[in-house]
Amino acid sequence: MLHFAFNEIEKGKRVRNSDLYDKTRGYGFITDKNEPVPGLGNHFTLPSYYKDEDVVKISETKEGVCIDQAESCKRLDAAEGRLIPLMFAADVSEYGNYRVRVKFTATGEVLVFTGSRRLSFRQDILVRTTVNICLDVNVSRIIPRGQTEPGERRTVFVSLLGQDAVLSEIEIEKADTPTVFIYGDSTVTDQPADYPWAPGSSYSGWGQMLSDHLQNVAVSNHAHSGLTTESFRSEGHYDIARKMLKAGDYVMMQFAHNDQKLAHLKAKEGYRDRVVAYINETREAGAFPIIVTPLARNTWKPDKGGYNDLLKEYAEECFEIGKDFEVPVVDLHGFSMNEILKDGLESSKRFYFPKDYTHTNDYGAYKMSRYIAGELEKLTGDYAPLAKAVTVDDLEWKTDEIPVVPEIPERFKNREKQEEVSGTFSDVERPDDRLLRAEALDMVIKAAKFFPTNVFNDIYDDIVGHEWYAGTVQCAFQNGIIPKGMVTDGKFRPEEKVTLEDLMCFTVSACGSRKSLPAAKKTRYDSVCDEYAKQYMGVAVALGLIGEDEDPKRTVIRKDAAKLCSRLGL
Repeated sequence: MLHFAFNEIEKGKRVRNSDLYDKTRGYGFITDKNEPVPGLGNHFTLPSYYKDEDVVKISETKEGVCIDQAESCKRLDAAEGRLIPLMFAADVSEYGNYRVRVKFTATGEVLVFTGSRRLSFRQDILVRTTVNICLDVNVSRIIPRGQTEPGERRTVFVSLLGQDAVLSEIEIEKADTPTVFIYGDSTVTDQPADYPWAPGSSYSGWGQMLSDHLQNVAVSNHAHSGLTTESFRSEGHYDIARKMLKAGDYVMMQFAHNDQKLAHLKAKEGYRDRVVAYINETREAGAFPIIVTPLARNTWKPDKGGYNDLLKEYAEECFEIGKDFEVPVVDLHGFSMNEILKDGLESSKRFYFPKDYTHTNDYGAYKMSRYIAGELEKLTGDYAPLAKAVTVDDLEWKTDEIPVVPEIPERFKNREKQEEVSGTFSDVERPDDRLLRAEALDMVIKAAKFFPTNVFNDIYDDIVGHEWYAGTVQCAFQNGIIPKGMVTDGKFRPEEKVTLEDLMCFTVSACGSRKSLPAAKKTRYDSVCDEYAKQYMGVAVALGLIGEDEDPKRTVIRKDAAKLCSRLGL
């Protein structure tokens, strides 16, 4: 057993507020200054523009250790009332399930996340109270986004959030509990979130909220962004779960959002075959399969044409498979669609990430996981008891606000650094090849110091989430780098060769997100460019990125685009 005490009263290894995690110590707090396993950590991250600042202040009290929320919010340019997580990590000797006891004192809403920002406890504490909770936590390998091999992370993560929550003790011991394995895509996966934490504008899959509703089982979420029933296996994610799967475990699977974009994964064909294979292999291991129909999108037909159900045939096929193979089916599609129909297009947005109609925020993911747990609670035989009662009103997590992405603080937004990007594009591969649209975006967001995001929001019909450029395209979309006029028939055309005017649209938009721009110059481009590109070309001339006598329709080679990106001075 590992035992950590955070005050003088508790018996155990005393951890001071200055004890930050490092591999040698094997335990400690996580702040903006240390990340135990990059890409494999607890998924609360500091926005990149604060990377050179001293942000998180951890304090000691008689009760234990806590975040100085007021001071930390001040350093983060955030209003008081926002929450910064107190994050603790402890290495364990092997993969598997652990019983984690957490003791803290608090008033008001308190949340405890474990693992990859997986919600394990949420409660509104009316009177200041010392609370002991026991959480079942799974520690497993994962393959980080953009990589092909599993990363090692034999680490238990505990993140405590509350305005005056004070951590006094943590105990960790190996546990022989069943595991709920989750297979799926970005609507299910464990998503990261910036701090100070804003639940309305934090991506979240329902799988990362499910632990709070279950009892005596640990959740092992192997869903990942962009996956299909096929790529979940071919990219190695399934193999990690299969090697850990044992008799008495459960497997919940939800796919379709990416399958529907591929001709060979039609609902009654490739999709069905692969779901059935997972069912058979789950049963061969002595575990119990559960199908979850795909989360509905908040999609509507134009001109008040009503709701547009893009996933109907996949949801129906889930029921067919369930009937044919006697597998329980949780109808998340039906539930989420009915909630959307009840609330309408605009009101439903409060449960989705801003400008996204597929991926839920923390509120929406919690709502979906609460429904799923309620359905699990009804199951009998081999599947019971799996979920604890979820009908208590105080378990609901409501919001009336339509979320927006928090603004970048002015002191960062308007900071104009004069140095050029150093070396990033000096040795560009295939320098004389024509540049593709997706490749151009990749260059531009790197030059502008953005980072590819962890999911794709399905705004374009020809982007499948498992493609290498999916996160790049989403990052560009979210930061306003892709003009609407460039997109026709809902398609971005990522493998089309990029023209000079398209490249100027990307680069000027990226510049505008990082510094103030000069007014557009009146040039001959106003009469020869596509309508959506005219303003961007005028600004590009004013910035000195191009001259006034170039051909805006010419395709751009890679080395020329690299030189341009190196001159952006962002």
